[in-house]
Amino acid sequence: MKIIVDSGSTKATWWLAAASDSAIRITTEGINPVRDDEARIRHNIVAASQGMPQQALTDTTAIHFYGAGCIAPYSDIVAQVLREVFGTQAAITVDSDLLGAARALCGHQSGIACILGTGANSCLYDGERIVANTPALGWILGDEGSGAVLGRTLVADVLKGQLPKPLCEAFLQRFELTAAKVIDAVYRQPIPNRFLASLVPFLAEYRSEPAIHALLTHSFSSFFRRNVAAYNQRELSVGFVGGIAHQFEDELRQVAEAEGYKIGLILRDPIEAMAQFHVA
Repeated sequence: MKIIVDSGSTKATWWLAAASDSAIRITTEGINPVRDDEARIRHNIVAASQGMPQQALTDTTAIHFYGAGCIAPYSDIVAQVLREVFGTQAAITVDSDLLGAARALCGHQSGIACILGTGANSCLYDGERIVANTPALGWILGDEGSGAVLGRTLVADVLKGQLPKPLCEAFLQRFELTAAKVIDAVYRQPIPNRFLASLVPFLAEYRSEPAIHALLTHSFSSFFRRNVAAYNQRELSVGFVGGIAHQFEDELRQVAEAEGYKIGLILRDPIEAMAQFHVA
């Protein structure tokens, strides 16, 4: 019995694979050890374990955890809590969500693997490991094309009157936001990137509007130019995981073609492909 975990900043998906080819899927809040303290990490891991059969706590032979922020030394606390909750008999590995995305998208083949969800990231993958990574830098300094940056651009354009007036009015009416409320949510409340990403459904609803289409394509172009171009590997396919990539697949493919890249897989949820990598 193996447990494979795909954890983003917003949610974590736990996949329990048994020898009988049956699988149990559980969803919890996301775990990010750069952001979360030990108590929060423990709460979410315990919540996942409570949704599993008792057999999972005794018969699990391996846990493969892929998560946002799971880089040394932050990944150590995730491994520690997993071992405390699931026992010492399981072999536990904790790696970045980017490596998990690469294994889901490329398997044992070379390629460029990208994440476009609440956050964004990319890497050059040689079929076994990540060999190059343009720093994502988070939603303040980077994360081009992510839900957080799309939401940040949208709300700033609305408040500064950079979008057509009917769109600005529709946005403010829908979310009942004022400049003061936005400032509070971004600068004073916890997890502002999640607040910003929550505004993205407006972009999906009005994606046919020229101004919104331009906002989307500009952000995705920035992702390719500031992240993917650094690998200088245009012969390789570029794959994506994440809700933003899936929701705006048409715009993403349009931009990729314009920038001279070929798109591989686009997966909203990579967990099953991750499981196949480890269970096959």
